[in-house]
Amino acid sequence: MLLDPEGDDNGPGTYKYPTKPVYKAKSFDLRKLEVIDKGDDVEFRVSVATAIEDPWDSTTWPDGGGNGFSLQFVQIYIDTDHQPGAGFAKPLPGLGGAQFAAEEAWDKVVLISPQPRARLGAELKNKAGAMRGAAIVPKTTKASGKTLIAIVRKADLGQPTAKWGFQAVMQSNEGFPVDRDILTRPVNQTVGPDRFGGGDDGACDPHVLDIFAGKAKGDKDEIAAQHAALKWACGGRVATIPMIYPIP
Repeated sequence: MLLDPEGDDNGPGTYKYPTKPVYKAKSFDLRKLEVIDKGDDVEFRVSVATAIEDPWDSTTWPDGGGNGFSLQFVQIYIDTDHQPGAGFAKPLPGLGGAQFAAEEAWDKVVLISPQPRARLGAELKNKAGAMRGAAIVPKTTKASGKTLIAIVRKADLGQPTAKWGFQAVMQSNEGFPVDRDILTRPVNQTVGPDRFGGGDDGACDPHVLDIFAGKAKGDKDEIAAQHAALKWACGGRVATIPMIYPIP
């Protein structure tokens, strides 16, 4: 289990929520990741600091309806081998100026999205390129209270071990993404009704609202660790998302 302190849902420390009331405070504030062995399946549980809502009525969306929440989009990156150079250092398209260290490259990513399975599948087919085979759409996705729940087949994921590394990247769902982004809402320079602010209008800032950092024990010093990891500069520093290894 990974824990995250409350109040760090601001990326590198500068990001601000959109101004529409549907973007309630703490809606993107990660608190906990649980990975639970369920026999033939693995259950991922991602908790935030406030009740998860469905202001855009996702159950009425095309392609069979969504998953009962509207705002959050969590991408769970997993390093299954901890081998330098194996896997992918870049995240899925849409996270802007962000990367993983070469020695912490990811091998699988689980998408916890409000979008229907058909929509996610189409986005991956059209935009993910070589990463498509590493991206997993859960067989079940839902929200309960403050927790997003995704159930994934081990046939798709593999058998988790104590050596696996995990990172849950909190993003915002965007049904009309720009360019090659996979259903992610960018962080802009200026806040707007549906725009996160405090970043850049280009692609050099990480479009990441919250991550686990440090030892992922939920300690307050992990806020500073997150801000340092996600620090960026156009033409300079690229934000590097850390992988968390529960057991060295």
